[in-house]
Amino acid sequence: MNFNFEMILFYATVISGLIALFDILFLARRRQLAQKDAAEIKLPIIVDYARSFFPVLLIVFLLRSFLFEPFRIPSGSLEPTLLTGDFILVNKYDYGIRLPVVHTKIYTSGAPKRGDIMVFRWPPNPSYDFIKRVIGLPGDKISYINKELYVNGQKIPQEYLKESLAVNETGSEWQAQEKQEDLLGVKHRIYIDTAKSSQDFHDIIVPKGMYFVMGDNRDDSADSRYWGFVPDKNIVGKAVLVWLSWDGAKKNLRFNRMGKLIH
Repeated sequence: MNFNFEMILFYATVISGLIALFDILFLARRRQLAQKDAAEIKLPIIVDYARSFFPVLLIVFLLRSFLFEPFRIPSGSLEPTLLTGDFILVNKYDYGIRLPVVHTKIYTSGAPKRGDIMVFRWPPNPSYDFIKRVIGLPGDKISYINKELYVNGQKIPQEYLKESLAVNETGSEWQAQEKQEDLLGVKHRIYIDTAKSSQDFHDIIVPKGMYFVMGDNRDDSADSRYWGFVPDKNIVGKAVLVWLSWDGAKKNLRFNRMGKLIH
């Protein structure tokens, strides 16, 4: 969804801070003189709220801008790794420090690694946040043939585990093969829908400053196969932890997923 909580929080922080500052610099002294005989000096309600909420808003804004930001998984494109209704924490500093709102990188502390699950602003419409697994790094050659992945000419092994039920955000279910994929040392599970045809491509070269991403639910994921590469400037951060999980179909919490590390 394109609800821009970051901008709302930014404006709320700035406005409350300006009101509190204006009160401290210009209004507080006048109020004290005008109410010097009063037992208790009463603040105007808007000033009272501004001075009360500004420190809280500022702390939240700084934490979510530079350390960790919460996200909710809206779809099943990363099943079975992440489920619809998972609430996750995203590390905002592993891939470099970026200014909030304008998203300009001011400090490079690292870069996405192959196999990371990454949150980014969707290149066709950056007002939407997407989450996928990093498959190709800058300079990599990627192929996808008959539902099997090739990176730099090396076939990525897939080990069949079992038959599973994949579930999308509407609650629809279908039979899928659950496999373990070894992405050059990063082992993770994927879903393959054998009833759907393979969206094959050959020898795509990932450009400099770009990343190729895919969902673990390979046949139910809108990813780089369809809309292209993710530029570095669109990166939000690395998904690291499931802190809450809500099963919308069953209307209950998935307690077994809380605190689960993401890899």
